[in-house]
Parts: sequence; C-alpha cells; structure tokens
Amino acid sequence: MRPLTLSILAILLAVASPRAKTPTFSEHVSSIIYNNCTSCHRNGEIGPMPLTNYSEIAAYADMIKYVTETQYMPPWKPDYNYSQHIGARTLTKTEINTISNWVNAGFPQGDIALEAPMPEFPTGSVLGTPDLVLTMAEPFTIRGDNEDQYQVFVIPTHLTEDREIEAVEFRPGNSRIVHHALIGADITGTARQRDLETPEEYGYESFGAFGAPTAVVLPGYTPGAKPPIYPKGVGHILPKNSDLLIQVHYAPWPLAESDQSSINIFFKKEPIEREVGFISFAPLTTDGKTLSRIFRVLLGEERHGGTPVEKIQIDDLFVIPKDQIKTFRTTLFINRDISLLSIYPHMHLLGKSWEIYATDPQGNRTNLIRIQDWDFNWQGNYTFTQYQKIAAGSQIHAITTYDNTSNNPLNPNYPPRNLTWGDKTTDEMLLAVMEYIPYQLGDENIALTVGRGGEISIDFNGNGQRDFADFLLFVQNFGLNRGDTSYQRHFDLNGDGHINFTDFIIFANQYAE
Repeated sequence: MRPLTLSILAILLAVASPRAKTPTFSEHVSSIIYNNCTSCHRNGEIGPMPLTNYSEIAAYADMIKYVTETQYMPPWKPDYNYSQHIGARTLTKTEINTISNWVNAGFPQGDIALEAPMPEFPTGSVLGTPDLVLTMAEPFTIRGDNEDQYQVFVIPTHLTEDREIEAVEFRPGNSRIVHHALIGADITGTARQRDLETPEEYGYESFGAFGAPTAVVLPGYTPGAKPPIYPKGVGHILPKNSDLLIQVHYAPWPLAESDQSSINIFFKKEPIEREVGFISFAPLTTDGKTLSRIFRVLLGEERHGGTPVEKIQIDDLFVIPKDQIKTFRTTLFINRDISLLSIYPHMHLLGKSWEIYATDPQGNRTNLIRIQDWDFNWQGNYTFTQYQKIAAGSQIHAITTYDNTSNNPLNPNYPPRNLTWGDKTTDEMLLAVMEYIPYQLGDENIALTVGRGGEISIDFNGNGQRDFADFLLFVQNFGLNRGDTSYQRHFDLNGDGHINFTDFIIFANQYAE
C-alpha cells in the first residue's frame, strides 16, 4: 500500500474515533432515524406510525431501542458482514448503541439547531424523468380481511419495437397495503386471457408466480429499496407488443382500501452489449417417489447461446418431513465465465435460513448472500455492490433450512404434515433467481451503484480532477450513515448505505491511479 494511502487511513481513523458524551436527539439520533426509518415511517407510507420529528420519535423511544437492538428494524435480512448489497438498510453497532444510550438517558432533545435535515423524499420518481409510464387501468380494492392477497395485473406496453431497458421503477399507489411487487413481460397473450376470465375483478389472483409464461423478468419492488440502474452496455430487452405483468403482494389489512400503482420505465440511451439473463435454483418433484431429482432452470437463454448452468443437483428429494428441521444442499455447475448482478432467494413459511456462495476451480470462495432468520414478509431482490465474477468450472452452492415442527409459529399446519413444492403459501419452495451477464475483463471493478450510469467518480468537487480537495470532502463525510441527499450519496462509493472503510479502499484505489 502506498505511504499516502496509509496516511489517509490514519487520518480517517482519527476522524472516525467517537467521543464519549451523552447523546441527544438533535445532534446524534435524528440523522440515524431520518436516514434509515423515515422513508417508510411517514404519512402515506407502509410504516405503522410516523417518525418525522422529535415528539413522534420520543413517543416510541423504548420500542425503537428494542427493535434496533434486536435488529428487527430496519428490515434488512441479508447478513451485512457476509456479503454486501446495494441499499442495505442496516445500522452500525455505533448507531445502535447511540440509540440505546439516548433512550437510557431519558431521550433528551438537545439543541434543536443541531437537528439533522430531513432527507428529500421525491415524488413521482427517485431516478428522474421516465421514458414510459404504465399505470394500472383502474383502482383495485383489496378484500380487507387481514389476509395476504396476491394479484396479477396485465398492462399492455403498446411498444412498436423492442426497447432496451436501463431501469424499472415500481411506484405504489397505496404504500400502506403494497408489500412488494414482481414484474415481468408476456408476449403470448396468456396473462391477458386469464384476466378476461375473471371479469368480476381487475386482474387475477396468482401466488408464487405470474401464472403465465414470461419473456423477461424485470427488477421488482420492496419498500424502502432503491431501483437498480444497469451500467453502461448492460440491460434488459422489453419486447414489442408485450404485456407488462405486475404481481402485487397486498399485506394483511383490516380495511378494504384501494391501490392504483404505476411503473416508470427508463430506456437505454446507447445500445446494449450484454443482455441480462437468469439462472436459478429450483428443484421440482412430481410423485415424490420415482422422480427424486427433477429440476428447472429459470432462463430464457437463447440469446446467450444456452444456459451457463451445466447441471444442477440436490442432496435429497425436496420433501420436508413433518416434525423435523430439514436442510437441503443444492449446487449449480457453471460452464462458462459469467458476472452476477443480483440474487432473489425465495421460500415460504417453513423457511428458516439461506446461505449461497460460489467456489471456483482453485477452491476460492465468494460469498453471495446469507439470511439467518428468514422472514416471508421481508423478502426481496438484492443487487450486489459490484459484479461478482463466477468463473467457468465454478459451483454455486445453496444451503437452505426449513422448520416443519410445531415449534415454528408460522407453520401453516397443526399438527405438521409432510410438505413439498407448491405455489400456495401453505406449500413450500426452494428458489433463488440470479441475474447475470456474460463476463468481460474488468467486471470486478465496476460498481453497481444506485445512480444512473454505474461508474465510480471521486471527483467530489466537480473540478475535473482527483485531488486533495476531494480527499478532504471524503474525510468530512467518513463514518456517516449515508443520507438520501444527492450530495452525500457521492461518498457512498459502493452504494451499501454507509460511508465506511469499504468506500475508503475504493477511494484509495481510484486516488492512486
């Protein structure tokens, strides 16, 4: 490491060293809450109570201490210490301790002049002006029976030619009831026909999948997550004359409220050189006796010359016996170099944990995701902060554990019964979909940021140079939990929500070039 880099590191350590003092809301806590909680906890959003000022936050101080100490909130299930993903909603140990100490001290307000500014919460789009906006044709009213509801809506795109996609942004019409959404495109007319078969309501019910073949699957929506932006030369193709499919999960709600969501679509300004494809763990069984190893790879890979998955294997029949905790080990064998962009693990109510990692032919390991306390209500698609190279001859391993005992409070069956694959909530799944592109030299150094373009820049002051002034700006923001202001977002170089030593390493490498 260069002497200059070591000097920078020493300065950062000095700057980041906290001083022991009684924390106050204004000086120490407001920035933590506003930048990690308020996006969901404000009027019209999915959080059950607003957290937008001192009075509102102090009223729930003890509860906030509990849910942050137990890491129940903010809702981010992947283990941050295992692998990093864009938009991580995690608190550092220092932030958790700050909240705890503040509550223990009687949650003092402090000098209101030191209160952190409220982040800007854009309306309409967090990315800019979309090229195409598709909106549900009419409002949809949920049953309001405190039960989950999965509804697929079919929206014609009216595209007269294939369009290359840079980003897709789902905008919930009613954030109180929209839990998450999956997005795909159908070119067969199957989904449109299913919609016509249920004239009594808009859309049709379908759990687990779209209930129709999809030509492409696009990035979905989970509350609080920023839409991913595909880097230069990378993206999806939305076919002409296709129907956009939106599977919306409406959370349990006691009232019959309505929703009319929309989709913002951003087209590429330059041609796509590499189209995004999919690989997946997905073991399927039929009669559970003679066909113990039947698998499906969720792809549409003709444009890539066939799937990069040579084979898939699982260590046992996908049946979860009653009164047992069962673990499965599944492996994908990769036959050519690819770069992974994101990963979407999925299981149902018996699910306990996920661990997915890759090993290359030399035995080197790449951690992809670990979820140690699976929660069906907080699942999502997780974009890596950088491309993850998977070399030819590598294996991608998944270890999944299910609890089919009466000790599992979410077990849909009492007494428990044997379960296998199925689309209903009361069935189970072992599914992990990964976005990938063919590998190109240097992919490992490309940051998959939440800003348009996906390229790292440390020219923070915009003078066209990387100089000491940029270093000073970085030092001033080092150690902070990134806010949603466009200014602070510059310093979170890997897009993980924190300005920390990972960003320092990226900064130092860029500075040294």
